[in-house]
Amino acid sequence: MDATIFYYYLGMAGVVAFAVTAVLAVIPKGIDLFGACVMGVITAVGGGTIRDLLLGVPVFWATDLNYIWVSILASLIAFYGNQLMERKYIYSLMLYLDGIGISLFVIQGADKARLLDFAMPFGPVLMGVLTAIGGGLIRDVLAGAPNLLMKKELYAVPLTIGAVAYLGLLQYFPEHTELLAFCCGSTTFIVRACAIHWDLHVPNWMMLHNNSD
Repeated sequence: MDATIFYYYLGMAGVVAFAVTAVLAVIPKGIDLFGACVMGVITAVGGGTIRDLLLGVPVFWATDLNYIWVSILASLIAFYGNQLMERKYIYSLMLYLDGIGISLFVIQGADKARLLDFAMPFGPVLMGVLTAIGGGLIRDVLAGAPNLLMKKELYAVPLTIGAVAYLGLLQYFPEHTELLAFCCGSTTFIVRACAIHWDLHVPNWMMLHNNSD
């Protein structure tokens, strides 16, 4: 498969995952269908929009409205499909779908910045992480929910490791772009899924402790 097509579908899959998480996040608040779709679209394209603005390139969805249509469709399915699930499983599903979304977006964002030679060598890592967490930050702020980035869970760490591993391995195996993207993205998701399942946290020495009571 051509690399451009591969990353296009990678981004599209991330859009679907994030749109669904947004709808699941606001369903308990009794939001209507239109509001759910707006939340889904904003969350789905939010991180990539911030990335493209910083990179100084055309915003990805402005040149391809399929991203918007897909995010709307995913939001509609999530809005009506959530009624088939028990309430206690919705938050857990949202966490895993968020894990899928960030694992896809961190690789796609890092690769886009790499191809533009943006602030090498650290720029692609930062752009990858920003692409991954941007939509989730917007979702959690609008939904009034605690942001995953501000919790002790392993969240930003797997993303950073995944981006660094992908970009580092590309230096030695540039002909295996898609394979490396799949392996590093999958590893990122597995680590994140393990953190969700076993409630793994960032080590205490990496935390800023507040001593005031």
